[in-house]
Amino acid sequence: MAERGYGGCARYIQRDGELDRVGQHAATLGTSALLIVDGFILERYGERLRKSFFDAGVDVAMERFSGECWTGEVERLCAIAGQATVQTIVAVGGGKTADTAKLVAMQLGARLMIVATIASSDAPTSAIAMRYHEDGSTDRSVYLPRHPDFVIVDPRLVVEAPVRFLVAGMGDALTTWYEARANRDAGTRNYIAGGYHAPIAGLAIARQCHETLMRDGRAAKIAAENGRLTPAVQNVIEANTLLSGLGFENCGCSIAHGFHNGMSILPQTHGMLHGEKVAYGALVLLVMEGRPNEEIEEAFGFCEDIGLPTTLADLGLGDASEEELAKGALAALGDNEPTHSTTAELSVENLLAAVHTVDALGRKRREAAAR
Repeated sequence: MAERGYGGCARYIQRDGELDRVGQHAATLGTSALLIVDGFILERYGERLRKSFFDAGVDVAMERFSGECWTGEVERLCAIAGQATVQTIVAVGGGKTADTAKLVAMQLGARLMIVATIASSDAPTSAIAMRYHEDGSTDRSVYLPRHPDFVIVDPRLVVEAPVRFLVAGMGDALTTWYEARANRDAGTRNYIAGGYHAPIAGLAIARQCHETLMRDGRAAKIAAENGRLTPAVQNVIEANTLLSGLGFENCGCSIAHGFHNGMSILPQTHGMLHGEKVAYGALVLLVMEGRPNEEIEEAFGFCEDIGLPTTLADLGLGDASEEELAKGALAALGDNEPTHSTTAELSVENLLAAVHTVDALGRKRREAAAR
């Protein structure tokens, strides 16, 4: 494994009040921009964004994101950007907004800026976009030729958003080290320019992501629930966005994300956030790889304390039939799914056994805590 490859966004900036400086950063990329903005963000912060670009001398057009990263939305936005001949595509919102902007920028050959207004996933920093079908089911991952030029996070917006998003981001980040280790042990390749073995830097970042969550995650949730921007919140925002993003891309995903992709074909899961589904998948990964009981208990305890799913009912799958679960498991084992990046023995039966084991452990622990 002498070969290795590393990649990441050109610049990451996390600072209170950075929303008002977005135009300054965009001005270094070009003189015109299309902002793809989540609806709530457009209504609440649209004028601040517009002023930021006006003050920086950047011509700006704003378009409301439809809510789903699918081919039709990408084509719609490409047509708008093409008519305006913009030089920079700017995403302002969550993970699907970011992924949509990546696909638009790639198709147009434009520069790319991601302004993350929640810390719910590690999507912003990567050169990967997860594309969905219009109904919300997973389509496929798209590997882009380059990374975002800027990733901007205003932590004040993160603590003003519902805390569920921050918790979901911790669920996504929870998988980073577990999946990095799975790829390292299996000798599989990462997502940098066609795939290399994980570099020391990538593994170290993934490990630090885990340590930050275990140290600061619980305190960060409490602070965010009260709208407080504390050092723990700042650390978790970085872990969710930067450390997890660099960690997964430079080391690879595994069963946790494969579980997410497979179970996303079941409509019962469509109300769940990405990080909530992969957090359950992380527990499945630990069980399938036969990790020490102490590590499994640590992961369960963390999920329970901050409110991440530990039972099938938590995922909306409490009443799912065995046939439905098997359908999701089979999808998770598709040829192009990251599920295969592990030393665990894979089959529909083994995956379902781990899914049910996690569910049984989650219910047993919850019953014990209630006594």
